[in-house]
Amino acid sequence: RCPAMYPAGPAWPKLRVLRALWALLAVLLAPWRLWAKEDIQECIWHVVLIKFEAVGEEGRSDRFFDLEPLESLDSVFSLLVDAPTDQNEKYLGFPYYLKINYSCGGESPEAQVRKGHLTGLKPLVLVTFQSPVNFHRWKIEQLQIQMEAAPFRSKERCNAEEVCAMSWYTPMPIKNGSVVMYVDVRSNGLGPFIQNKRFHVNINGFLQKQQDNTLQFTVGNEIFNLIPRYFINVPSRPLWHTVNQTPVLILGGIPDEKSVLLTDTSFTDFFLVELNIDSCWVGSFYCPQASFTATIYDAIATESTLFIRQNQLVYYFTGTYVTLHESNQGSGSWVRVLANECIKKLCPVHAHGNGSEYIMALTTGKREGYVHFGTITDGRVSFELLPRQRSVCEGLQGTYNYLAILYTIPEFIPDARGLEFLMLLGTESHTTFLMVPKGMFYNQYSNLLYIWGNFLLQSYNYENFIYLADFPKEQSIKYLVNSFRGDMAIVTETEEIWYLLEGSYRMYKLFPSRGWEVHINLQVMHQSSVYTPNETMVTLFYEDTKLYQLVYLMKNQQGQLVKRHVPVEQLLMYQQLSNHYFFKRQGSHLTLSFTNFCPFSVMRLRDLPNPQVYSRQERYQARPPRVVEPSGFHNENSLAVYQGLVYYLLCLHSEYHKPYADRVHDSTWSWSNKKQDQDYYFYLASNSQSPGNVYIDMASYEKIYDLKADYELPERIFLDKGTSYVFSVFLRVGGQSLEFTPELLTSEELKSTVDLGVVLADPGCIEAVVKQKFLINRNSVLFRVRLRGEGVPGWGRSDRRWAPFEPSPGPQGNLMVPVLIGCPPGKRLAFDITYTLQYNRLQNKHYFDCVRVDPEMPCFLFRDVFYPFFLIQDLVTGDSGSFQGSYVLKVVGGGPTLDTIREYSEEEIYRFNSPLDKTHSLIWTTKNTTTTKDSAFNIMSHQSLGIEWLCLENSPCYDAVPHTIFAPEFFFKVLVSNRGVDKSTYCDYQLIFLLHIHGLPLSAKRAFFILMVSSSVFIGLVTLYIIFCLLLPVMVKAWNSLRWKINNIIMSESYYTYTSRNCSGTSETRSTVSSRAGSSDSSKVAEANQRAPEQTWKKKPLVT
Repeated sequence: RCPAMYPAGPAWPKLRVLRALWALLAVLLAPWRLWAKEDIQECIWHVVLIKFEAVGEEGRSDRFFDLEPLESLDSVFSLLVDAPTDQNEKYLGFPYYLKINYSCGGESPEAQVRKGHLTGLKPLVLVTFQSPVNFHRWKIEQLQIQMEAAPFRSKERCNAEEVCAMSWYTPMPIKNGSVVMYVDVRSNGLGPFIQNKRFHVNINGFLQKQQDNTLQFTVGNEIFNLIPRYFINVPSRPLWHTVNQTPVLILGGIPDEKSVLLTDTSFTDFFLVELNIDSCWVGSFYCPQASFTATIYDAIATESTLFIRQNQLVYYFTGTYVTLHESNQGSGSWVRVLANECIKKLCPVHAHGNGSEYIMALTTGKREGYVHFGTITDGRVSFELLPRQRSVCEGLQGTYNYLAILYTIPEFIPDARGLEFLMLLGTESHTTFLMVPKGMFYNQYSNLLYIWGNFLLQSYNYENFIYLADFPKEQSIKYLVNSFRGDMAIVTETEEIWYLLEGSYRMYKLFPSRGWEVHINLQVMHQSSVYTPNETMVTLFYEDTKLYQLVYLMKNQQGQLVKRHVPVEQLLMYQQLSNHYFFKRQGSHLTLSFTNFCPFSVMRLRDLPNPQVYSRQERYQARPPRVVEPSGFHNENSLAVYQGLVYYLLCLHSEYHKPYADRVHDSTWSWSNKKQDQDYYFYLASNSQSPGNVYIDMASYEKIYDLKADYELPERIFLDKGTSYVFSVFLRVGGQSLEFTPELLTSEELKSTVDLGVVLADPGCIEAVVKQKFLINRNSVLFRVRLRGEGVPGWGRSDRRWAPFEPSPGPQGNLMVPVLIGCPPGKRLAFDITYTLQYNRLQNKHYFDCVRVDPEMPCFLFRDVFYPFFLIQDLVTGDSGSFQGSYVLKVVGGGPTLDTIREYSEEEIYRFNSPLDKTHSLIWTTKNTTTTKDSAFNIMSHQSLGIEWLCLENSPCYDAVPHTIFAPEFFFKVLVSNRGVDKSTYCDYQLIFLLHIHGLPLSAKRAFFILMVSSSVFIGLVTLYIIFCLLLPVMVKAWNSLRWKINNIIMSESYYTYTSRNCSGTSETRSTVSSRAGSSDSSKVAEANQRAPEQTWKKKPLVT
C-alpha cells in the first residue's frame, strides 16, 4: 500500500523562466506550510446521548433504550401561529438529543468550544440508518439524514455575561426497523480543523427502567470492578456477531465467572455484566463432562438475540426492540435450548440471508457428527438437526449418497521449497509436520474458503486449494478476523497477529515485528496513553474496514480496558523502511535514503458518476430554525421545534407509498404550499416579529437528489440488468516506471511496469472491461474501468492491482468495493394516473368522470376501453419514467363501496382473471394474445390494446345494485406485477391500487324487472292523471254547490241572530209588523240568493 501523495501539478513547459517562477513559489510557500503544520492542533469530536428533558445539563450521558415518541410538543407548536406549520397537525418528537463537543488538548474544552462558536464553527451531523435483517417486514432502504447542530448554553451557573459553557445539539432520530445507527460528525469548514469522526449509536434492548428511574440490565447484574485476573494472562478470544446488524456486542471468556463484556457503542464504552443463568450442569454417560466451570466459552450476538454457551449448555436472550418486532417484549430471562443435547461449540454465521440470521451448534457425545442449525427471525429462535438421515461420522464410514466430499486435506504440510504459495495438485512433496486442521472460514461475498490450523489453505471453488507458505508451520491459528472488505487478520495461539489481503498470497506479520517496535517507539515519544509495556490483548476485530484491539493495560498498578486502532498500513510501511534503506553520499557527508516501492507517485479517481444512482443512498437535509436572539443561542423551545420538524420530515418519508403517482415526485412536496409565503415569514423574522422567536425556513427541510462524488468509490454499488458503472483511475508514474522505445511512436508500443487488474468474486455475474490510455506528456497512465452486471444476481469486487516491481513483488495497492447485482433499492412501480387519463380521453374521444368527483381517485367509464400506464419512480435520485416492461394484471379484490371491499381467494382470482376460465366469471379481457407459460394469465405492456370490462354473470361486479339514481359503481383492487414475465430488469415490481369504475350495466333480469316496475308506475300515473282530468269538473261543481249551501246556512243563522238583538227594545205591535216585514224580506233575499248561483253558472260554467 502506497502512502498518500499530493495531487499532480500542472504540466508546465520546460522553460527556464517558468521553472524559476515555480521554484520561487515553492520557496515562498515552504515556510507557510511548515508554520501551518506546527499550528494545526489535533482535535477530536465528542458525542454523547442526552434525554430530551436533560438538555443543557453538563456531565451527563444517557443510554439508548427509550423508543416512545414525545407527545409534549403541542404547547410549543401552538405558539407558532403565524409560521409555516400546520396548526391542525400533531407534532411529535424524539426522546433523545445528540450533544456535540470537541477538544484539542492544552486549553480547556469550554474555552475551545466558545472559540469555535465565535469563529463560525457549526458541526454537521449525518445519521445513517442500517437496514434491518427481515426485509419481508421492513422495506429495504439506505436512509440518511443530515442535520446542522444548534448551539445551546449550559444551564450551569455562570458569572460571565454571555456564556461560560456551551454545546451543540441535534435531534437523535429513530426509524422503525433500524436498531443500528452511524453518526458521522464533521466541521462546516470554519473554526479549528477537526477530523471527521464516526460514532456508533445503537439501541440497547437489554435495559429496563426501575421504579426509581434507574436503568438495569435484563440479562444480569452489572459489575463495577474490573479485577485484573479477569484479563491478565488470559488468552484472547474472537468477537462473534452478525456483521453490520448487531446493536449490542458481547464477549465472554472471563475465567471462572459467568460474566461477559457488553457494549452498544462498539467498545467505545462497555459494561461487565454477571449473567442470570442457573449453571447447574452435571455430566452424564452420554454427555461426558470432565470438569465444571462458570466461564462463558462462546458468545454470539445477533440483531436482537444473544447466545452463550457455558460448559455444554446453550442459552439465548431476546431483547426488547419495539422498532423491530413491534409487540415483542423480549425474553425476560435466559432461555435454555437444546436441553437434551451435548453441545461442544457454538459457531457464528456472520452474514444474514432471506430475512433471517443463523447460528450453528456442534454436538458431541451420543450426537457426535450432527449440527443443530439455528434460525433467528424477528427474535424467534428455532433449531433443525442436520444431516437429517445420519451423522457425518456415519456417512464417512459408509456411502456418500447425501454427503459430498469437496476436498481431502493432506496428512502432512506441503514443502513449498522457498515459494510464497503452492497450488496443491497431489504431486507436491511434503514435510514431516502433520497438518492439524482446526477450523474453516467462508467469505460469502468473495467466495473464498479458508481451512486453517498450523497452516492456511485458500480456495475459490472449494476444489482447488492454494497453500500459503508465508505462515510458519510451527505456529497454530486460533481464530480469523475478516473485514468482509478484502482484509483479514489472523491471531495465533501465541497471540501473534498476521495480516492477509484476500485474493493475494503474501502474509505479513504485524505483531511482534520490527514495524510494531517502530510504531511503539513513536507512540511513546508522543506520550500516548493507550500503549504500556504491560498489556494483554482481549480481542481483535474490524470496525468500518479498520482493525482494532481491545487491550487491558496495567499502569501504576491500575488496570484499564481500552480500544485502540491497529494501523496496518503504517506497520507495513515501517517494516519495509526498516529493511530497505541505504546511505547516499552528498558532498562530504552521507544521507539516509529509503527505497521507494510504490511504482507511482500520484493516484486519483476520475470521472466518477453521481454516487446516489449506484449506492442507493437516500438523504434528507434538516437545519435548525433560526433564533431571533443576537447571540445565536437556542433555547429549549427552539430545540423542541427542531425535534418536531425532523420527526415530521421522517414521517413524510415513511408515509410516501401512494400507489397513484404524485404530481411532484418528492416525499416533501406537500410542504410546497407553505413555501409560497416564505417571503412574508422572512419579513417577520427580519423585524423580530416571528412567533416563538424562531424563524422556520421550509427550504431547509428537503430531500437531496444531487450528491456529488467525493473522489472515492461508493461504499457499495447496485447494478440492475443492462446497467454499468464506469470510472477512471489516473496514475502518475515515477521516473523509471514508464519506458518506451524512441523509434516507436504509437501508444500500443509503450511498455509500462504499472498495470491495473480487476478480480471478480463471481465472473458469471459481473463483466469487467479495462481500457488503458497513455498520457505521454504527463508521464501518466489512465485506466478506464467498466463494471457491468451479467447473468444472475451476485457480488463482485474491484481490486486495483499493479504488476511486480522489484524488490517488492505483488500488488502495490488495492481497493475493494461490493458490487450487488439485482434490483436496486428505492425503486417502485406507481400508477400513472395523469397520462392514463390523457391517453384514455384521446383513444375513447371522451371522458366521463363520476358525479362525485374525487381528485385523488378519478373514475373510468365501464363501456370505454381502459388503457393503464405505469411509472418507475426512483425515490433516491428523484427520476421518474414510463415503465416499458411486461406485467401481469389481476383483480384481487373489490366491492361496490370502499367499506365493502374484500380480498378474493386464489381460486377466485384465477376465475376472475384467467382467459382459460369456463365458468363465465371473467371481470375483464384484452385483445392481446401473449400469455404466461401456463396460459393462465394475460401479459400486458405499455403497448397493449387496452382492457375491456366484462363483469360476466358469475363475477362479483355482475348485477351491481345502484344505491342512487345514478348508474352502479364498483371499486376493483388491482395487482400489477412483472415477476416472471419481464426480462428488462432484475426488479420484481408489485403494485396494488384501487380502480374506480362507474356506469356498470345491469343484468338482464334486473333490468327487465326495473323496466316492468318503471312501466307499471308510469302507466299508473298516466291513468290517474286521465281519471283526474275527467272527474275534475264534476268534482268542482259538487264542491261549489256544497260550498254555497254551507255559506247560505251560515249567513241565515247570522241574520237571525243580528235582527233578534236589534229589535228587542220595541213595542209588540211594531215588533210584530217588523218581524213580518223582516220575514217577508228574508224570504225575498233567500229567493234572490237561490237564483244568483244559477245565473252565475250560466255565465261561467267552469271555474279553476
